[in-house]
Amino acid sequence: MTIADETRPQSALLTTLGGTYYTSEAVFADEQTRIFEAMWVCTVRTAELAQPGHFRKVQVGRESVLVVRGRDGVLRAFLNVCRHRGAQLCTEDAGQVKRTLRCPYHAWTYGLDGKLVAAPNLGALTDDTGAPIDRYRYGLTPVALTEWLGYAWVCLADEPPPFADDVVGDVTHRLGDRGAIDRYGIGELALGRRVRYDVAANWKLIVENFMECYHCSAIHPELVEVLPEFARGMAAQSYVGRGAEFGPDINGFTVDGSAGFAMLPGLTPDQDRRYYAVTIRPTVFVNLVPDHIIFHRMYPLAADRTVVECDWLYAPDVLDSGHDVSRSVELFHRVNVQDFDACERTQPAMSSKAYRQGGVLVPAEHHIAEFHHWVLARLAGSA
Repeated sequence: MTIADETRPQSALLTTLGGTYYTSEAVFADEQTRIFEAMWVCTVRTAELAQPGHFRKVQVGRESVLVVRGRDGVLRAFLNVCRHRGAQLCTEDAGQVKRTLRCPYHAWTYGLDGKLVAAPNLGALTDDTGAPIDRYRYGLTPVALTEWLGYAWVCLADEPPPFADDVVGDVTHRLGDRGAIDRYGIGELALGRRVRYDVAANWKLIVENFMECYHCSAIHPELVEVLPEFARGMAAQSYVGRGAEFGPDINGFTVDGSAGFAMLPGLTPDQDRRYYAVTIRPTVFVNLVPDHIIFHRMYPLAADRTVVECDWLYAPDVLDSGHDVSRSVELFHRVNVQDFDACERTQPAMSSKAYRQGGVLVPAEHHIAEFHHWVLARLAGSA
């Protein structure tokens, strides 16, 4: 390399991933193995599983996972698979059982701690020494679970990566301060609204869309009215520790800019009248505003299909007093619909020869290249 090469300015246009990364079922299978089934994935709002026997079924990679509250009050996760012949234990998305989980095929029955507690002719089942079978060995397969921000995070890996590095580390890297997100008290907030979106697009298109705001002036008129700097195309996630400031005539993070609710207790003055966005790889987006939180969880189901659940979280007294949250919900619901429509318009072009070698990132999108490098490193097994 010559001195001229070394001093040559970097191109304003960086190449994206090629189209096959968004359409190939083989690539998606590798992502399931090396990303979704190897990392911590956010699943359930823990407050929704408050009583013993409450459960929810979630899809993590290729596995169906049960998250269930035990009689001892502990939240646990198990593969939703009977250890006898492999039937799914629960086919409902959510519910409550009294004391046990019973397989509908051959009636093998498990305690809420996963132990095998009953089966037809169980007393006659012995191991190769003639002793009764170990009921924990033939119990449900456990899945690692950690609670944080009021959600249950699970990891299918035999040796899960450190939660503090992979999950909390992403947040700290974005906000620049480990305590910044704690001040919002997300775990103590209450669910005000949930909307489920079934998006006909690859999960990476959704991540990329969330990370940049080059598109904001084109498709988000309500959002740029509230956050005028977004009209210039610079995303909040481009900078460590920086939030986008509300417009001078904006009173709240609502669809019409009208006042919202009291600032969440514990926030500092520099968190008032600002919007912060955080991507927690691989499947979570957190939007922080002074009076509520918008929390997205993605469930990639196929190379061209992703389900997104979006929660709007408020201080409990806001909901208990009957306040109308529709104006704050409507703002980001419109943003979601606008974004997901854009992703669905993009997905068909990923199989075009025009996108075979990928597209380009303009300077306002250059930080997305870090996400692309991370995906490639995970697929190569080097991350």
